[in-house]
Amino acid sequence: MDFGIIFQPENLALYWDGLVNSMLLLAASLVVGGVLAVPLAVARVSGNRFISGPVWAFTYVMRGTPLLIQVYLIYYGLGQMEYIQARWNDIWPWTWFKEPMFCAILAFALNTCAYTAELLAGAMRDTGHGEVEAAQAMGMSRWTTLRRIVLPSAMRRSLPGYSNEVIMMLHSTSLASAVPALLDITGAARQIYADFYIPFEAFITAGVIYATLTLMLVGLFKLAERRWLAHLAPRKA
Repeated sequence: MDFGIIFQPENLALYWDGLVNSMLLLAASLVVGGVLAVPLAVARVSGNRFISGPVWAFTYVMRGTPLLIQVYLIYYGLGQMEYIQARWNDIWPWTWFKEPMFCAILAFALNTCAYTAELLAGAMRDTGHGEVEAAQAMGMSRWTTLRRIVLPSAMRRSLPGYSNEVIMMLHSTSLASAVPALLDITGAARQIYADFYIPFEAFITAGVIYATLTLMLVGLFKLAERRWLAHLAPRKA
């Protein structure tokens, strides 16, 4: 194996550009998906089927179809429709659809939103009745109880599951290379392989980068769990 090619300045710069794009894609998708997931989770636990039903349908479709198909449908489907292309030079928000990064972020955000909404909704359903009864005894309204008791408690308890979702989204960013003109870590490895015919060195390097990022995320979530879930940890004798 010849890893000397990998450490050439221009190839390291290629991996760096891919790393920056991958992290931007991950961060933007998690922020947008997380913001959308909160109201959807509230609607998901609603007793009104006209409110919870559409959310269930959305999460079912997004979780039941491959993320790569969703990326293709948004970039090659919505992004290539004549109606949108006729307006994407001067009419907002269609102007965004000519940007590969926006199409990738939209696909990833909707996907992680579906998983996060179901995760948060499950945690909301498991909220202890004692917490809700205590809030009601203090005179809190239904929405105040939801905002100050149920949602914060559910968010804390869903941290372990959400950490898995974030790591899966990090790995899923490798699918962004399916969008033309969008360079991620996997795309950088693919370009180096095409230029120098060194598949093992190129993709092993990409794998090491992903593994390092995963280890960092696991460490951050461990710290977060230690901070916000300390009361649920087993007591030491």
